[in-house]
Amino acid sequence: MQNNSAILLAAGGGSRMRGSVKDKTLAPLLGKPVLYHSAEAFIESGVVSEIIFVCRDDEQIAQIKTHLAPILKKIAHTFTYGGAERQDSVLNGLLKTSEKSENVFIHDSARPLVGSDNIKKLSEALKSDSCAVLAAKVVDTIKKLDKNPNELRNRELIDLERPLLWAMQTPQAFKRSIILDCYQKVNSSGAKITDDVAAAVKSGYKITIVENIYPNPKITVPEDLAMVEFLKSKGSI
Repeated sequence: MQNNSAILLAAGGGSRMRGSVKDKTLAPLLGKPVLYHSAEAFIESGVVSEIIFVCRDDEQIAQIKTHLAPILKKIAHTFTYGGAERQDSVLNGLLKTSEKSENVFIHDSARPLVGSDNIKKLSEALKSDSCAVLAAKVVDTIKKLDKNPNELRNRELIDLERPLLWAMQTPQAFKRSIILDCYQKVNSSGAKITDDVAAAVKSGYKITIVENIYPNPKITVPEDLAMVEFLKSKGSI
């Protein structure tokens, strides 16, 4: 077992689930909570020695301890609380990782289709590089608005080169010392970011892309849960 940490982000409120479930990370997915599947993938990968769960509150922590009890026995783990924004939650998680950890894998728990093979590929990338991200080629034609994202009528659209576009996913993986320093700088500067590679890029680091050819959607709306359950049941990972 390598001295690496996984941070599983579970503190999001899930407001876009429109009340269909109270907590999307604990919603049932093939008989197990959504969060269970991500934790299981990291344990099966054999590349992490601890999991940090970033949670919303004490109630959620208690539920995770109950519902994930069978696999929590298999790995060192700890809990911490989320912050106002995703980047605050990530920093809280980073501060809980062991100082002995060499690498950190940051993952959105609402992506339960992550497979252990892709986690291993990220781990391999970190043997030679400092930052790596699971990503998929963009297959749709993407257009950019020239300004004002809220006005949709009679707009000028800017073409983007599709071969250069990649959709960032998670896990995103880094040398622990590097990403901790990057996040501390971002949060102290007041900058706003939406993923972890953005923190590294702001400090001048280059990123290695690990291509993911399998579905790895993020559960955001109720319909996503049904789609993910279908894909998981068909072994589409």
